[in-house]
Amino acid sequence: MLIDSLFLLVGLVFLIGGGELLVRGAVRIAERLGLSPMLIGLTVVGMGTSMPELAASVQAALAGSPGIAVGNIVGSNIANALLILGCAALLSPFLVQRGVLRRDGGVGLAAAAALLLAGHTLGLGRLVGVGLELAMVAYVYLAFRQEKLGADHSAGFDKALAAEAVDPGLVPRVESTGSLVVPAVLFLAGLVLIVGGGSLLVKGAISIASGLGVSDETIGLTVVAVGTSLPELVTSAIAAIKRQGDIALGNVLGSNIYNILFIGGLTGIVAPATIPSGILGFDLPLLLFITLLVMGFAWTGGKLSRLEGALLVVGYAAYASFTAGLW
Repeated sequence: MLIDSLFLLVGLVFLIGGGELLVRGAVRIAERLGLSPMLIGLTVVGMGTSMPELAASVQAALAGSPGIAVGNIVGSNIANALLILGCAALLSPFLVQRGVLRRDGGVGLAAAAALLLAGHTLGLGRLVGVGLELAMVAYVYLAFRQEKLGADHSAGFDKALAAEAVDPGLVPRVESTGSLVVPAVLFLAGLVLIVGGGSLLVKGAISIASGLGVSDETIGLTVVAVGTSLPELVTSAIAAIKRQGDIALGNVLGSNIYNILFIGGLTGIVAPATIPSGILGFDLPLLLFITLLVMGFAWTGGKLSRLEGALLVVGYAAYASFTAGLW
């Protein structure tokens, strides 16, 4: 059990560190190719910071553990909405732009509903995966257009801003010159770490689940989900401390959209899987309810208060303990 726990821990470190290197390299490469900073933020930074979740879910699906693959996606979204957003509100209550909440919260709600519908019909197969990826492309395109028109920041853009606030090395520059060698090395090193980290994490998670006599989906919904969501916890907390509550909220909403559309879509394409009945019958409907609850909290009074943040954190503690079979 100790070795398995070490595999899981080292895997998480490799995933997060590899994701950092990969995004840094990809941002510099995109600059050299002449992409605009706005587009780099929405695509390279936004999607790149989701690499820990992507690697864990895809490798778990390839290893024949759909409980970890889908559990990581759904569990990460639940952790984002309850634990991470709750912690951000506890640190610093913040005002909410209702237009952003309605638009991006609505997209996240629709994405979760689509995954639930797919689970009851086609499963997370290639057709569904392609559909989710097309929806992801449409969301990024619309967000890019709105940013250019000067509309309220999209959640996808706030996700990039939150990551850039933590690591200035991810900030795209308008003009960039120089060799592609260093960015390419960073990108490849990050890719190697992500692949290796994902393999270690999945191996450790499966062994721990077997040793404790619990299901793969339980580990995926809790340990793996929280571990791969740690970057969102850090970025949202820092945004809240800086009194940038709109970015903290946008980071969570954006992460939840990317998790289902981008990660769920690629998982379905690369390694089609059936969504486990437990997740389908309980966790996905719960995610829909939680999304509506958070939108309701943020809508009332136009802010997320410390009391509401505390309720969200307590709600996550109750969910995690119930999922782990503690009551």
